[in-house]
Amino acid sequence: MTGKLTAEGLGRVRAAAERHVADDNVPGLVLLVAAGDQVYCEPLGRLAVGGAPVTRDSMFRISSTTKPITGAVTMALVDAGLIGLDEPVDRLLPELAARRVLRRPDGPLGDTVPASRAITVRDLLTFTFGFGAVMDMFMSPAPWPIELAVDGLSLATLGPPNPAVQPDPDTWIAGLGSLPLMAQPGERWMYSTGASVLGVLVARATGQSFAGALQTRILEPLGMKDTGFWTSRPERLATAYRPTPAGLELLDPPDGTWSRPPAFPDGAAGLLSTADDLHAFATMLLHGGGAVLSPESVAAMTTDQLTAAQKARGGLGPEFFRHQSWSFCQAVYDNGAFGWDGGLGSSWLVDPARDLVVIVLTQRMWESPALPQVHRDIQKAAYAALG
Repeated sequence: MTGKLTAEGLGRVRAAAERHVADDNVPGLVLLVAAGDQVYCEPLGRLAVGGAPVTRDSMFRISSTTKPITGAVTMALVDAGLIGLDEPVDRLLPELAARRVLRRPDGPLGDTVPASRAITVRDLLTFTFGFGAVMDMFMSPAPWPIELAVDGLSLATLGPPNPAVQPDPDTWIAGLGSLPLMAQPGERWMYSTGASVLGVLVARATGQSFAGALQTRILEPLGMKDTGFWTSRPERLATAYRPTPAGLELLDPPDGTWSRPPAFPDGAAGLLSTADDLHAFATMLLHGGGAVLSPESVAAMTTDQLTAAQKARGGLGPEFFRHQSWSFCQAVYDNGAFGWDGGLGSSWLVDPARDLVVIVLTQRMWESPALPQVHRDIQKAAYAALG
């Protein structure tokens, strides 16, 4: 039986958040904890150092928490019969047909072999299509040739989101298609790029922009009115900060990168959202898909979709798959929960067994791949709040 959130427990949730809210730590945040129909939402701190208070409807850059939403709209197209899970992407993305593959992911771009098979939609959803970020890349003393090529094409797919530099979708996918893959399709898990490619695929399958397809198939039906790739209301958007040894450094102001439509709506990391919008998305998955997804698609999105071999050669570090795996564009955890977090300051966790949702939105960029302490403390307190 699902426990109810107790008043005492929710007081500890708030206290866990308050310990971190400060101008030199986390200037502001919105936390939302829900168990069944009981929803507790608390805005704390300020949108910027010395700025206006955070409110419940304040907007945050959710970066990689975008990925599960991209997975959902892709599965909506599978449900509609517009694409097939095991269909090669060549029909809609001819730029990715007849791939070449690097002999070594850190090797010269000309040292390649033919791809063993075509890339499928499933490969993109599971991040096993052969291209993306790996920990070895970040540990290397010098950039790999493939990293330099990605930077030269302004793809912004192997690091933090940067919609200010990315070109339009056709140019972006042509750029990616000009590069060799880093691994054979289906061979190993590699982070992030699959979700960016899915945005182009969804747009071509629907004949809409990716933003338009997302709006009509996911956001509008779920009432996610404040989720999008930019905002015309920058006064509601938190200032983004990067932590440095000298303190917080401005990363992006409210009237900066996300205050105008991007050339490339990035399905990997481009969205802004609010706590209530992300709760609506979580509720849809908890309730079997509602009006936007079939129960079968929800099941696929919330269960392990990787083989042991894919995990053995993938991940962001040796511990990445120790207590979790991957479904379609999000993690699935050994305790049955699922979700994914964003490196610009967001976390989104859904636990069906306990009917629990925990959302934390901040404007502080992560300092490492590990979930920041403020998020861990709030999640721990939320579980403890279940009576």
